[in-house]
Amino acid sequence: MIDFDRVYDVVIVGGGPVGLGLAIDLGQRGHSVAVVEKHVTLHSIPKGQNLTQRTMEHFQAWGCEDAIRAARLVPKGYAIGGMTSYDNLLSGYHYDWLQRDLVAPYYNAANERLPQYQTESVLRARAAEIAGIDIAYGWEASGLAQDEGGATVSITGPGGEAAQMRARFAVGADGARSAMREMAGISQTRSEHDKLMVLLVFRSTGLHELLKRYPGKQFYCVLNRELQGYWLFFGRVDLGTTWFFHAPVPLGTTRENFDFKAYLEQAVGAEIDVAFDHVGFWELRIALADTYRQASVFIAGDACHSHPPYGGYGVNTGLEDARNLGWKLSAMLAGWGSEALLDSYTAERRPVFATTAEHFIERFIREDRDFLNAHSPGEDGEAAFCRAWDNRNEGSSEVMAFAPNYDGSPIVCGTEGAAPSALGSHEFRARAGHHLAPQVLGDGRGAFAHLGPGFTLFAHEDQAATADAFADAARAAGVPLRVVRSGDCPAFAGWQAGLVLVRPDHYVAWTGDATGAAAASILARVTGRA
Repeated sequence: MIDFDRVYDVVIVGGGPVGLGLAIDLGQRGHSVAVVEKHVTLHSIPKGQNLTQRTMEHFQAWGCEDAIRAARLVPKGYAIGGMTSYDNLLSGYHYDWLQRDLVAPYYNAANERLPQYQTESVLRARAAEIAGIDIAYGWEASGLAQDEGGATVSITGPGGEAAQMRARFAVGADGARSAMREMAGISQTRSEHDKLMVLLVFRSTGLHELLKRYPGKQFYCVLNRELQGYWLFFGRVDLGTTWFFHAPVPLGTTRENFDFKAYLEQAVGAEIDVAFDHVGFWELRIALADTYRQASVFIAGDACHSHPPYGGYGVNTGLEDARNLGWKLSAMLAGWGSEALLDSYTAERRPVFATTAEHFIERFIREDRDFLNAHSPGEDGEAAFCRAWDNRNEGSSEVMAFAPNYDGSPIVCGTEGAAPSALGSHEFRARAGHHLAPQVLGDGRGAFAHLGPGFTLFAHEDQAATADAFADAARAAGVPLRVVRSGDCPAFAGWQAGLVLVRPDHYVAWTGDATGAAAASILARVTGRA
């Protein structure tokens, strides 16, 4: 329960997955957090279902991975694959798509798929277990003021009652139409696609029966020339009955003037039984905040960036925002952070989303449009079209290339001239600015089992003197550092480095082999105090 007389470390407006994830991250670090969430009950729309391996590492760190996996509605053991079809689901022209298992060896957790309301339910339960987190359901932000000491958020309750909340920092995780972003005066850059989209949630056992011919698939993308690169998209909510579907519809479409059942059947390629649970609309656009920080106010998740739900990037990107921001706010609250460290949140996260939107959403819309305009079975002939269709390999290349990284960040000792990006590669080699790949240490345990809540330095036994220098420098600077020393083992060969410094969010900050490395200056750099 919120204590309105208390000054919290952080007030978070928005108690969806991103807001709750950030609250848990901060609460586990011992900080006081207030969460303001306008919805008392969970929504029933199954958005944000695909959770990547990286996202499941967050849930590991937040102590709720097992609960997330137990909350899935499709039975355990049923694969989480996707498929792209030409013209309609049953046309026979199809290929596997978004094969996230291709990158599984580079992460410490397997991916998962479940409706967002199930994820939120788990996160609400986990947050309730942490003593430092207070949540006010049914309240929303109505005002914001800042001064040198922090932020004051005015909130309005379900009965119209008014209150104020005081905190050192405030975070808006309140969605694409974020009130916190607007009140903080943070502008957006928007890319309009002039498309009205429909979201249908429906029940159909017949569709399940038809799609038994494609076992192990949970989501299905249909491309046809008429839609010019925009998708018809089906996803399972459970196994056998409930589905969601989103696709472009003509501008001006309403619930009353459009035959949604016929639209579904055209996309499927057969008649099916349909019972609608939800019909909703949204406008297709890409929006990106011009900064993620304004003094003591930050934004995260859809408040920073919004885009069509193509490829499952939305909730995963938002949860990575929370993981990036959490340790930086904690560092400032604990006294070892810096203003430059807080500024690095925008410097790292904003270009990652910008490249996600450009290279993994808008580029694929263009490429799908161009392919469909150039090829069809009638124009190419059956054999030639099949060769062109089968050679696209869109899914595997997309998954392998989507490797968000902070190389070139001001708080990473990385590649000169590089810049943070969603484009990258998956390697076991430890690279500054990139996610730490799992390796086995000399005690037989995986590296992730050794990671501490602060920085972690993995040191080969030949680097004992440098490891000691880092430990001394960290103590002097008040930076939390766990030094993990190990003998000759596969880890250092795989990482191709004898020293690997890992940040609290499990990204590599620095690697080296040189005895007597300048430990103090390196720590100053990665904490924004250079």
